Amino acid sequence: MSVFGSNSRALPWALVTPALAWTCAFFVLPFIAMGFSSLTAHEGGGFTIANYSQFFTDPSYWRAMVNSLEVTGTVTVISILLAYPFAWILAEMVPERWQRLALILAVLPFWTSYVVRSYSWLLVLAQNGVVNRALTGTGLVAEPLQLANTRLATVTGFVHFFVMLLTLTIFANLKQLSPSYRKAAADLGAGPVRTFLHVVLPLTLPGIMVGAFLTFVLCIGDYITPQILGGNNELVMPQLVMMQIGRRGDFPLASALSIILMAVVTIAYLACARWLKIERA
Repeated sequence: MSVFGSNSRALPWALVTPALAWTCAFFVLPFIAMGFSSLTAHEGGGFTIANYSQFFTDPSYWRAMVNSLEVTGTVTVISILLAYPFAWILAEMVPERWQRLALILAVLPFWTSYVVRSYSWLLVLAQNGVVNRALTGTGLVAEPLQLANTRLATVTGFVHFFVMLLTLTIFANLKQLSPSYRKAAADLGAGPVRTFLHVVLPLTLPGIMVGAFLTFVLCIGDYITPQILGGNNELVMPQLVMMQIGRRGDFPLASALSIILMAVVTIAYLACARWLKIERA
């Protein structure tokens, strides 16, 4: 007789226990420890909310959060605008026998190290990089432009990565869309533009929202790309957190800033989940 034959309720718990243990050990417990750390002073002592009040009263910390939200919002919007036509071409114009190869070529950037991609863009956008050499060589500009260590460089590096992520989520949504919807719209007199705006786009919005949320989460918490491509000219929240650890050794303040950043991500998730629920209803 099976070990779980006498108690059918024990089997599901036995199957999820390893995942629960892993989550508790590497997420729940560290998060609780970080929460306690955020409520202590840098120099020691009892519990305090000074780390949180410092964030809300120091303009430089607010500026870092605003920078993070602006960069993330810009990257998300540009990535959607670029990814949707790309996904549409792959799903509608590329013959089905070639779509798998086209997808493999589309996700090739994922096969390269994240750090390598960032440094590659740094070389492209540098003072003597490919872009400035092309601009000065053709006479479009007299002096090299300051492209590296700017927000433009950070956004460019992010978009290069996240366009592929959004393309995959939108492509999957387009492939699941039944052709009968477009045929029904055509039978009712709708042209290609009206069919897209009133049928195809609303039905593919869940794929857009899922990809946009993943882009938001990965972008707002990223440290490598802003550090390499943006430098320290415009601090974002991950850079601010790392500065507290690396330069000041202020783990309580770094913990508080991390929890605030997680709260922003949670709010974005709840808004996205609520929106999807409303759309389904």
